[in-house]
Amino acid sequence: MRTLVLLPGFMCDNELWRDMVPDLGRLGQLHYGNVYQDDTLEGMARRGLSEAPERFVLVGFSMGGFVSRVLTLMAPERVTGVAFVASSAREYTPAERERRMRGALPGDKPKKANPGVALGLHPDRERDPVLLERLRGMQQRLGPEVRARQSALIRKDGYADLERITCPSLVIACRQDRLRKLEETERMARCLPHSRFEIIEDCGHMAPLEKPHELAMLLEKWITSAGL
Repeated sequence: MRTLVLLPGFMCDNELWRDMVPDLGRLGQLHYGNVYQDDTLEGMARRGLSEAPERFVLVGFSMGGFVSRVLTLMAPERVTGVAFVASSAREYTPAERERRMRGALPGDKPKKANPGVALGLHPDRERDPVLLERLRGMQQRLGPEVRARQSALIRKDGYADLERITCPSLVIACRQDRLRKLEETERMARCLPHSRFEIIEDCGHMAPLEKPHELAMLLEKWITSAGL
């Protein structure tokens, strides 16, 4: 039976995938990757490999997509296929590196200027109390130590590396993603040799929370068509 290894985004825990579990569970066993104890992409990738089954389909959301790229290149014989959701291979700008080292979450705005708004969500959902509480709950559970480790990640340009990933790949962008430009996600698909590119409409950055069934459906179609 196939296994899906799920790698979450920045300051996200297993709650990220909760609404997708019924759909993904029909595709195989689910394994939640540990991206909480390391402060480098390579360290996260090595830990993921050490805890994962021998062969698996890899699904990386946002930051998890950066880890997925490194992991797939580290052990290509173990990854049967890799999906990148709302991710990128672009390096941080100096301003982004400085902001993350200060511990700011992607998209944070000063509370006085825009209270209660999560830029990771679609503009129509940015004040949704249920989604905001789920986001805050994940951040609170993970705490400042995980936040510091994940903020310390060094993200170098990896578009050229994508050309060496030869397994089937899926790249998913979100139309109203305010944290990830569609162009940089689409560029991933152009660089990957055997890629499929999809866009989720009416969706902000947090696709697993905002559009769980649509995201699961795209993953299922890709896994089936690629024979993974």
